[in-house]
Amino acid sequence: MIHTIRAISQQLVSTLFEKAKDIVSWMGAIQAQDYNMCKWATGIRLKSATISDMECALAKGEILRTHIMRPTWHLVADEDICWMLELCREKIKAASASRDKYLEITEKLFSRTNCLIAKMLEGNNHLTRRQIADNLNRAGIKTDTSRMIHFMYRAEAEGIVCSGADKEKQQTYALISERVKSIKTLNKDEALVKLATKYFQSHSPASLHDFNWWSGLSISDCRHAIYLIDNNLIKEKTSIASALFIHDSLDIKSTFDDYICLLPSFDEFLISYKNRDAVININDQCKAFTKNGIFHPTVMHNGKIAGTWKRTVIKDKVEIKVSLFDEKSGIDTGLLEKAKNKYLSFISLTKQ
Repeated sequence: MIHTIRAISQQLVSTLFEKAKDIVSWMGAIQAQDYNMCKWATGIRLKSATISDMECALAKGEILRTHIMRPTWHLVADEDICWMLELCREKIKAASASRDKYLEITEKLFSRTNCLIAKMLEGNNHLTRRQIADNLNRAGIKTDTSRMIHFMYRAEAEGIVCSGADKEKQQTYALISERVKSIKTLNKDEALVKLATKYFQSHSPASLHDFNWWSGLSISDCRHAIYLIDNNLIKEKTSIASALFIHDSLDIKSTFDDYICLLPSFDEFLISYKNRDAVININDQCKAFTKNGIFHPTVMHNGKIAGTWKRTVIKDKVEIKVSLFDEKSGIDTGLLEKAKNKYLSFISLTKQ
């Protein structure tokens, strides 16, 4: 049952949503270090979507890409970015502290680069990282790849910048103050309630340690967040955790016919849990993700990870190759073709 309810809560079957912003808001955040695949992670959870729809939502700033939790790249809804950054900021900054020191980046230098970056982006002047680096160099600040990563990472953490509109297929940065129309401020308890609600409504069943892993917050903050929304959670004991929590808004009695999804790399269905045993056999986990945190595109069959897939694009043709963990599993080839065609329709390419 765990895998079935997760597929429902994650909107991978019978989704409730039509717009990118709405599903990203429902999920709380969608991991996004693979820029193209995070568009599919959003699109697969909608009733109908194309990559152009996702790119339009990103260009308009309805969904934004930034470093926020754990911390790593995530997509978040525009109205959520500021209160989430406020909640996670100190954890984000602490994660890079030792490396900042190694790169000889002081708080005084961060203050200077933050001011310069804010100034150069004023007036909806969306710039690539390379363009920002050139401007910092002209101001006498030494930049290389590592330092620029940290300069931009800190500017994100401080709520100065987030993703801008792509420029000639290159990603840009823009000012949050110009991208977000209504900036919400919440006190810490309000933010914990909002984050925990978003997580458990979209990721149930999940444990305290799953929520702790996903959010990157302290274990004490996560316990407190669960306490604050306790009246909205159903508590179940299982073999994989002493307690799993299910948000009471979910219809846990729903059943579905066979379904297959081609999940993107780093998809929330796998990556957002500390313990993944309920959806993928232990012996197959090394085929789906590596010890150093690389998550491959996977085939999900009826809530279970059944294999991996990869695509090869040649001009306007694409080949999708599926590798099932058990070639004798009896998975319906028609369903597999349907899943492939859904992805092909999303990226507006044809099968080779």
